[in-house]
Amino acid sequence: MRIARFSTDEGMSFGVVEENTVAAIAAHPFGELTFTGQRLPLADVRLLAPILPSKVIAIGKNYADHAREMGGEPPAEPVLFSKPSTAVIGPGEAIAYPQKLSDRVDHEGELAVVIGRMCREVPAARAAEVILGYTCANDVTARDLQKKDGQWTRAKGFDTFCPIGPWIETEADPSDLAITCAVNGEVRQDARTSLLLHDIPSLVEYVSQVMTLLPGDVILTGTPAGVSPLEIGDEVAVTIENIGTLTNRVVARD
Repeated sequence: MRIARFSTDEGMSFGVVEENTVAAIAAHPFGELTFTGQRLPLADVRLLAPILPSKVIAIGKNYADHAREMGGEPPAEPVLFSKPSTAVIGPGEAIAYPQKLSDRVDHEGELAVVIGRMCREVPAARAAEVILGYTCANDVTARDLQKKDGQWTRAKGFDTFCPIGPWIETEADPSDLAITCAVNGEVRQDARTSLLLHDIPSLVEYVSQVMTLLPGDVILTGTPAGVSPLEIGDEVAVTIENIGTLTNRVVARD
């Protein structure tokens, strides 16, 4: 099932995408879904970020080849950092390049986990019980600021630096999905989630030992090798097998 958040002239709603239509649901997508009876052509709605999380927790260096392209070895334990909720944008929205502050902004295509209920200290064996589903993400990073600062908050925290979407797929098996990131149609990242150093259940366990996770919170699972610079005017697309494609264009920040 694909759960989307969308807007029309009448406002914002959640719905279930079925082929070329969206069946609206009442309230939020956590728990049992109640359909309103409204059904709209997908082409007539604007897809938004499928969820607005209270927090985005990201995992650094979770593919060995990416850890090495960054000049290090794969870490023994997950490396956690966060992105502010204000960085989240949806499909079709613009990534704002802060050219006054950064000379290099990179794409990082990733699989994102969406939490479905409040939880803490979740054993890996029960991680599936607290996951609503999966979506595509782009952990946009000002690489020069990451190196300059020695920590990652500013580099990864700009407004618009966390595109997610186009919807939440509730039935995907995340253990071995193809993931690509293309810029202007050129594939720059190409891997499979089976190459994750720390898999989804172990990440949920690890993160939830540190903090309480709330419905809608997002865990970004890490990016494979092939990260490279974006330029103003570029179109960047993250595609994950059995989920969909998240596309955003890069514009100059005002």
